[in-house]
Amino acid sequence: MREWPAVSGNAINGVGEAAVRRPSPVYWHPPESIPHGKLQLWFYQHTPPDPALLEARRDRQAAVEAPLDPLAETKVERSAAEWSAEVKRVALECGADDVGIAPMRAEYVFEGHPVPPQRWMVMIAVGHSYQELRTAPSMRSLIDVTRQYARGNRAAKGLANWLRRQGHDAVPYGGPMAGSFVLIPPAIEAGLGELGKHGSMIHRKLGASFRLACVLTDLPLLPDSRDDFGADEFCANCRVCADACPPDAILKEKTMVRGERRWYVDFDKCLPYFNEALSCAICLAVCPFSRPGVGERLVDKLARRRRRAAE
Repeated sequence: MREWPAVSGNAINGVGEAAVRRPSPVYWHPPESIPHGKLQLWFYQHTPPDPALLEARRDRQAAVEAPLDPLAETKVERSAAEWSAEVKRVALECGADDVGIAPMRAEYVFEGHPVPPQRWMVMIAVGHSYQELRTAPSMRSLIDVTRQYARGNRAAKGLANWLRRQGHDAVPYGGPMAGSFVLIPPAIEAGLGELGKHGSMIHRKLGASFRLACVLTDLPLLPDSRDDFGADEFCANCRVCADACPPDAILKEKTMVRGERRWYVDFDKCLPYFNEALSCAICLAVCPFSRPGVGERLVDKLARRRRRAAE
């Protein structure tokens, strides 16, 4: 807490602001560029040198640093529908567990960062090992998070390289660093799920147990639609993640954040616990949608409830 800055992370995130604006960098950015940068450095400096974690981090960094293929001189031409199907097929072959397409929007880009020129965001989801994640917070769960970030980076890099070999420019991105834009809002637009009470996404099959990556491109593509399967209404009546959160950081009701009333996690409560525990993800693991086999049954139950309400 000696490293805690004078400014609140909630203020940086725009809690209570009625006007719409772009997000501000708050964590997982170059530490010298953000008020909470010393806390970010503290996290890495105090992580035990567990051999499996170090190996997972080396593997993740290798995925991040793997070179991009040169851009082929001849462009392959396909229709938007054909490209959309091919992009999803290749992404799945490269390790993605689900794929969706959304247009790039300036509102996704952090303040102070240029808006990427590419028109499309191919959003990639990679699922966790539920058995590892449910041990959170632990070294096992931290290692699995690191491994899934590596897998997301490899899937994005693999898809980008395939597109470049087709003669089309493509830029991959995968965590954990935040880059120049947020991933959850475009992933929601791309049909990969809904925002949950825990501030992370809920996917109809993966639950909250997954990570995101993406590829930016100017291919002719078709956008996907949102997948509204009832998670938002479910969260309104569920308290599992909020009750399980050790620092009580998960708000029970939606709050105004940069002009939108939505689910939000109190940054100033969450971050100290996250750093002291050397990672967390309790809320993702306890989410009812994350339990294997349970999430899909919940989706079916919510669909039946909606059908009855419509009759």
